[in-house]
Amino acid sequence: MAHRLTKIYTRTGDGGTTGLADRSRVPKDAPRIEAIGAVDELNSTLGVLLAEALPDALRASLDGVQNDLFDLGGELSVPGHAIMSKSHVERLERDLDHFNADLSPLRDFILPGGSRAAALAHAARTVCRRAERRLTTLARKQKVAPALRSYLNRLSDLLFVIARALNRAAGRPDVLWQQGKNR
Repeated sequence: MAHRLTKIYTRTGDGGTTGLADRSRVPKDAPRIEAIGAVDELNSTLGVLLAEALPDALRASLDGVQNDLFDLGGELSVPGHAIMSKSHVERLERDLDHFNADLSPLRDFILPGGSRAAALAHAARTVCRRAERRLTTLARKQKVAPALRSYLNRLSDLLFVIARALNRAAGRPDVLWQQGKNR
């Protein structure tokens, strides 16, 4: 692979615009850039989670997700270019089913917490929901492939299940919401 980034700063964004991969320039606060930024933030949040000790199967799933998110951001940076597909969403669904199979059924709402890794997975889930909202805003104004929204929606579900699985692996119970606890 050739060196793709030989110079990190270009000064081309100093005026408040940024370049898309199709060489067009858009304002840095355009809905497309907001969506790309939220996906990038999500990927970074997953990087923090991956810095923790994790069971191998969960790590492998999240490693795949990080690469998918780079592809998803790439698709957003080249309007009209498809990278993500239904098969990406289906892979997340298989992981969801696999990791959820050993968890006890939910009878109550749970709070983010438990082990450190589970808390980080919950934080990543909320960042994922923000990315999904930014993508929804973009989709109201410009064409966005349905697979992108489905992927982020399924990923937030997967991160919820991963948080529960991480608590289980750490021998920690889910933190249950206690309605009216402080009345």
